[in-house]
Amino acid sequence: MNTDLSTNLLTAQTALTQNSVQIAVFKKAHEMESNLLNSLMQTALEAPAAPPPGQGLKIDKQA
Repeated sequence: MNTDLSTNLLTAQTALTQNSVQIAVFKKAHEMESNLLNSLMQTALEAPAAPPPGQGLKIDKQA
């Protein structure tokens, strides 16, 4: 009977540890995705830089 109880406790502790690891991995993945999206949104919302000579709206015939 003691072995059954200790086996059940060990199984429960293992399941708890696995669940904790899964939650930690999920949170880290979500954090990384959020950081990537924020970075992409900042890049997209920044004012566009002036194009180099010869690539603007007018045709540069000297190029």
